[in-house]
Amino acid sequence: MDLDSLPKVMGDDGQFHAVDDAVDLSGTTPEAWAALGLFWLLGATVFYQFITRYVFNNSASWTEEIARYLLIGTVFVGAAIGVAKNNHIQVDLLYRYLPHGAARALATGVDVARIAFCAAMSWFTLQMMGKMGNYNMTIIDLPMNIVYGVCLIGFLAMTLRSIWVMRIHLQRGYSLLERPESTMGDR
Repeated sequence: MDLDSLPKVMGDDGQFHAVDDAVDLSGTTPEAWAALGLFWLLGATVFYQFITRYVFNNSASWTEEIARYLLIGTVFVGAAIGVAKNNHIQVDLLYRYLPHGAARALATGVDVARIAFCAAMSWFTLQMMGKMGNYNMTIIDLPMNIVYGVCLIGFLAMTLRSIWVMRIHLQRGYSLLERPESTMGDR
């Protein structure tokens, strides 16, 4: 590697000169903002729990339950980000050795199975909410359906993002399974 080809960060004046790239949040999805909001609420709740327990020696009992539910919400809403980026766990090796037609059919089958799974989980969550009725949280007098409602929103977002991902795969003629070096931004 030629040292002259590297960017110069130390100026002739002996000062450090580096410029950060501009921060661009325009590509941030709505579910990412929602997951970030839930995560910050979780952080604030855990911080409040820490202060009341270790500083005031009088732990707020509601914080553990609410933190648990905020973590559940963060995971379910945040899972839609993984679906949108199409970066869930996958095995690419098989697609390397399959003929193109078989790899394409299998990748399309994976897309269809993901849509079916997320849609089924949305339906099951909705059914569970109907069966929960007026069941309340343990410590806080709020309905448990709030928690299941956030899970439902996460599953619905995953379903919609799965459809979106499949549409992109069909338009460009390959999926990330077939070409793992590509990204969802490649079109």
